[in-house]
Amino acid sequence: MIINFNKYENGLVPAIIQDYTTKTVLMLGYMNQKAFNKTQKTKRVTFFSRSKNRLWTKGESSGNFLEVQEIQVDCDQDALLVSVKPEGPTCHTGSDTCWNENNESNFGFLSELERVITDRKANQKEDTSYVASLFKGGINKIAQKVGEEAIEVVIEAKDENDSLFLNESADLLFHYLILLQAKGFTLKDVEAILKARQK
Repeated sequence: MIINFNKYENGLVPAIIQDYTTKTVLMLGYMNQKAFNKTQKTKRVTFFSRSKNRLWTKGESSGNFLEVQEIQVDCDQDALLVSVKPEGPTCHTGSDTCWNENNESNFGFLSELERVITDRKANQKEDTSYVASLFKGGINKIAQKVGEEAIEVVIEAKDENDSLFLNESADLLFHYLILLQAKGFTLKDVEAILKARQK
């Protein structure tokens, strides 16, 4: 890995710190060659602190270390993306990130879809949508629908029509998200189980 530490007068390159799992940006720091070398050697993020004017390992006083998983250099070789597993909150204020955000998994469009389902569930009395009607029908109706969609996925998996298979897969996932919320859970709860099994 080639890093152009000489591009900046002070020999420091910006290091963006990102959670390896959630992809949340946790903080921004600066590394010189010595800080980078120590980071690689110890597998814990070390910066050059401009305020302390010395090397500073994140967590050396708080215990909230950043365990390095991967380091990438950008196309100009003058900025780093450091993927980490944080041990506790990252910010000195006690927040998960230096932007006062929660470091939680985000499943992109699926998270947006979960929010819509949550809203339809909360307003099912007034809502006339298909999702609201499932919640009104109760857990048996929702579970039955998931079972039907699962069978259709299996049937289409044995066929050669990829379009039908993907459409039935989408139907299954959609109804499964509804079932999760009917039981009081979300994708994050399922993710937590899968993470625990990985250890």
